[in-house]
Amino acid sequence: MTRVSIKVDGVDYSDDVEPRTLLVYYLREQVGKTGTVVGCDTTNCGSCTVHLDGTSVKSCTVLAVQVDGHDVTTIEGLATDGELHPMQQAFHENHALQCGFCTPGMIMQSLDLLRENSSPTEDEVRDGLEGNLCRCTGYQNIVKAVMAASQGGTA
Repeated sequence: MTRVSIKVDGVDYSDDVEPRTLLVYYLREQVGKTGTVVGCDTTNCGSCTVHLDGTSVKSCTVLAVQVDGHDVTTIEGLATDGELHPMQQAFHENHALQCGFCTPGMIMQSLDLLRENSSPTEDEVRDGLEGNLCRCTGYQNIVKAVMAASQGGTA
């Protein structure tokens, strides 16, 4: 076992983990952040996307021991005082989900996309979300939500 200290959604955690424990399983099983979804375990779907020190990563291919001393933000860490984050609100108002399985990862990747490019074109949004898959929506409303959030509106 290896001791790790990780700040998750602003809270410090210190836990013993197996050296092979993936970050996604650490977040879900030891920290209780079940909004981070286990999808493919191969980085293909992006459902497990979280922010590591402000940049999106697919937590199914990051070891918890690699995150020792770092900050992680999950989908649960976005809302403030019961109010949805503007990107979460944009997804809600633009009906950018169906089953919701991919939504946490899509939102986390969308935020990273806007951090890098605050005024993307529709094609740039599609390119920026390329590593995150949705099997239900056809992406139209996801792109619409990201565009709305980038323009400061949510609808």
